Amino acid sequence: MLYVLFSEDEHAAVSRAAERERLATAAWAALTLLAAASGTPRAEHNEMREVLQAVMQARGQAQRIGVNLNQAVAALNSGEVSSTIQWYARAAAQTVRKLDDLAEELRRRLP
Repeated sequence: MLYVLFSEDEHAAVSRAAERERLATAAWAALTLLAAASGTPRAEHNEMREVLQAVMQARGQAQRIGVNLNQAVAALNSGEVSSTIQWYARAAAQTVRKLDDLAEELRRRLP
């Protein structure tokens, strides 16, 4: 059995952290201590890392699409007509939808 003594301020901080994750204070403390002791992040943090990785991939894709769209617009301005502009526009719209979905997923997961 383990007993941990906190000052009032420390207990309040731990209680707030537990409330943010909708856990009892003792449950939150146990999960956090066990994760720290084993050197592994808590499962909730792994899920957030996965979502972050998806956001970063979508961001990179959006950046590449933006570069391609800029090149296509430059070609249009010079009088050339590019057959890939519609493809880039659809890809950009799809990427933005993916980013919107990921943002919504993050919003739902955050306390």
